Amino acid sequence: MKKSQKIKNEARLRRQKRVRAKVIGTSKCPRLSVYRSLTHIYVQLIDDQSGKTLASANDTEVKGGKTKTDKAMAVGKLIAEKALAKKISKVVFDRGMFKYHGRVKAVAEGARAAGLII
Repeated sequence: MKKSQKIKNEARLRRQKRVRAKVIGTSKCPRLSVYRSLTHIYVQLIDDQSGKTLASANDTEVKGGKTKTDKAMAVGKLIAEKALAKKISKVVFDRGMFKYHGRVKAVAEGARAAGLII
Protein backbone atom coordinates (compact mmCIF):
# COMPACT_ATOMS: atom_id res chain seq x y z
CA MET A 1 0.00 0.00 0.00
CA LYS A 2 1.29 3.44 -0.90
CA LYS A 3 2.07 5.91 1.83
CA SER A 4 -0.51 8.40 0.46
CA GLN A 5 -3.24 5.73 0.46
CA LYS A 6 -2.35 4.75 4.02
CA ILE A 7 -2.65 8.39 5.17
CA LYS A 8 -6.00 8.69 3.37
CA ASN A 9 -7.35 5.54 5.03
CA GLU A 10 -6.19 6.69 8.46
CA ALA A 11 -7.92 10.06 7.98
CA ARG A 12 -11.11 8.27 6.89
CA LEU A 13 -11.06 6.10 10.03
CA ARG A 14 -10.46 9.15 12.24
CA ARG A 15 -13.52 10.87 10.72
CA GLN A 16 -15.62 7.76 11.27
CA LYS A 17 -14.56 7.46 14.93
CA ARG A 18 -15.28 11.15 15.51
CA VAL A 19 -18.83 10.78 14.18
CA ARG A 20 -19.52 7.48 15.99
CA ALA A 21 -18.35 8.94 19.31
CA LYS A 22 -21.18 11.48 19.15
CA VAL A 23 -23.93 9.28 17.67
CA ILE A 24 -25.39 6.41 19.71
CA GLY A 25 -28.53 4.47 18.79
CA THR A 26 -31.04 2.96 21.22
CA SER A 27 -34.00 0.68 20.64
CA LYS A 28 -36.41 3.66 20.71
CA CYS A 29 -34.13 5.94 18.67
CA PRO A 30 -31.80 3.76 16.57
CA ARG A 31 -28.83 4.92 14.52
CA LEU A 32 -29.44 5.30 10.77
CA SER A 33 -26.07 4.29 9.35
CA VAL A 34 -25.22 5.08 5.71
CA TYR A 35 -22.54 3.42 3.60
CA ARG A 36 -21.83 4.74 0.12
CA SER A 37 -19.76 2.74 -2.34
CA LEU A 38 -18.92 3.83 -5.86
CA THR A 39 -21.97 2.11 -7.33
CA HIS A 40 -24.41 1.42 -4.49
CA ILE A 41 -25.76 2.87 -1.25
CA TYR A 42 -26.67 0.88 1.86
CA VAL A 43 -28.51 1.97 5.03
CA GLN A 44 -29.17 0.21 8.33
CA LEU A 45 -31.11 0.95 11.50
CA ILE A 46 -28.87 -0.16 14.36
CA ASP A 47 -29.58 -0.53 18.08
CA ASP A 48 -26.14 -0.03 19.65
CA GLN A 49 -27.23 -1.13 23.13
CA SER A 50 -28.09 -4.65 22.01
CA GLY A 51 -25.79 -4.64 18.97
CA LYS A 52 -28.52 -5.62 16.52
CA THR A 53 -29.60 -4.39 13.12
CA LEU A 54 -33.33 -3.59 13.20
CA ALA A 55 -33.84 -2.94 9.47
CA SER A 56 -31.79 -2.44 6.35
CA ALA A 57 -32.22 -1.28 2.76
CA ASN A 58 -30.09 -0.74 -0.32
CA ASP A 59 -30.49 0.57 -3.82
CA THR A 60 -30.90 -2.87 -5.39
CA GLU A 61 -34.28 -3.14 -3.63
CA VAL A 62 -35.72 -0.04 -5.30
CA LYS A 63 -36.86 0.20 -8.89
CA GLY A 64 -36.55 3.27 -11.05
CA GLY A 65 -34.42 6.34 -10.56
CA LYS A 66 -32.07 7.32 -13.30
CA THR A 67 -29.27 8.80 -11.21
CA LYS A 68 -27.52 7.50 -8.10
CA THR A 69 -28.94 10.45 -6.15
CA ASP A 70 -32.50 9.53 -7.18
CA LYS A 71 -31.88 5.96 -6.02
CA ALA A 72 -30.46 7.23 -2.72
CA MET A 73 -33.61 9.30 -2.16
CA ALA A 74 -35.73 6.17 -2.83
CA VAL A 75 -33.60 4.15 -0.38
CA GLY A 76 -34.24 6.81 2.28
CA LYS A 77 -37.98 6.51 1.69
CA LEU A 78 -37.78 2.70 1.80
CA ILE A 79 -35.90 2.61 5.13
CA ALA A 80 -38.40 5.10 6.57
CA GLU A 81 -41.30 2.83 5.57
CA LYS A 82 -39.57 -0.16 7.17
CA ALA A 83 -38.88 1.85 10.34
CA LEU A 84 -42.44 3.12 10.61
CA ALA A 85 -43.71 -0.45 10.15
CA LYS A 86 -41.64 -1.40 13.23
CA LYS A 87 -43.06 1.61 15.14
CA ILE A 88 -39.80 3.56 14.99
CA SER A 89 -40.45 7.23 14.25
CA LYS A 90 -37.22 8.91 15.40
CA VAL A 91 -33.61 8.07 14.48
CA VAL A 92 -30.16 9.61 14.78
CA PHE A 93 -28.31 10.02 11.49
CA ASP A 94 -24.84 8.48 11.15
CA ARG A 95 -23.06 9.68 8.03
CA GLY A 96 -19.98 7.65 8.92
CA MET A 97 -16.88 8.86 7.10
CA PHE A 98 -18.83 10.63 4.36
CA LYS A 99 -19.61 14.31 4.01
CA TYR A 100 -23.25 15.31 4.39
CA HIS A 101 -23.92 16.12 0.73
CA GLY A 102 -24.91 14.37 -2.46
CA ARG A 103 -26.19 10.83 -2.01
CA VAL A 104 -25.79 10.81 1.78
CA LYS A 105 -27.89 13.97 2.05
CA ALA A 106 -30.46 12.48 -0.38
CA VAL A 107 -30.94 9.47 1.91
CA ALA A 108 -31.68 11.76 4.86
CA GLU A 109 -34.07 13.92 2.83
CA GLY A 110 -35.89 10.84 1.50
CA ALA A 111 -36.31 9.45 5.02
CA ARG A 112 -37.63 12.81 6.26
CA ALA A 113 -40.04 13.03 3.32
CA ALA A 114 -41.46 9.61 4.21
CA GLY A 115 -42.16 10.69 7.81
CA LEU A 116 -39.05 9.76 9.78
CA ILE A 117 -37.76 12.28 12.32
CA ILE A 118 -34.00 12.77 12.04
